[in-house]
Amino acid sequence: MTFASDLVGWLDRERSRGHRIVLAGGCFDILHVGHVSYLQEARALGDTLVVGLNSDESVRRLKGPQRPINPVWARATVLASLSCVDRVIVFDELTPHKLITTVRPDVYAKGGDYTRQTLPEWSLVESLGGRVAILSHVPGYSTTDLIARLHAEPVTVA
Repeated sequence: MTFASDLVGWLDRERSRGHRIVLAGGCFDILHVGHVSYLQEARALGDTLVVGLNSDESVRRLKGPQRPINPVWARATVLASLSCVDRVIVFDELTPHKLITTVRPDVYAKGGDYTRQTLPEWSLVESLGGRVAILSHVPGYSTTDLIARLHAEPVTVA
């Protein structure tokens, strides 16, 4: 996990090497195949993948008082262990506008369930010289769907 104060210098070094910076983000509450697919696809769009991770408080504001299931340190540890992820940075806002302004990504990647109309960051990314990429979506794999299935299906132990 990277702290904001360390991020800018690291990004400058990455850019000096000619690396294209990709920024992806989300809550990543219960990591699943949809998340992994999204992050691998995002990484393929550049040389360096920075993942913006919603803090526990921002997840609660976005998803409700029962979330997150996993605390931020656990979510960050799991994300940082993925080979496609270069850095994880936690942000506390509802939208990653401050993080986007700090990172100035060449590409801002979002999942296939977003559109230009539903993504308030789109104009900010473009104003900073980046582009937005809407990536594939794996149907049936969202944390919300997984939680609903866990509550709906009885668990049997063999």
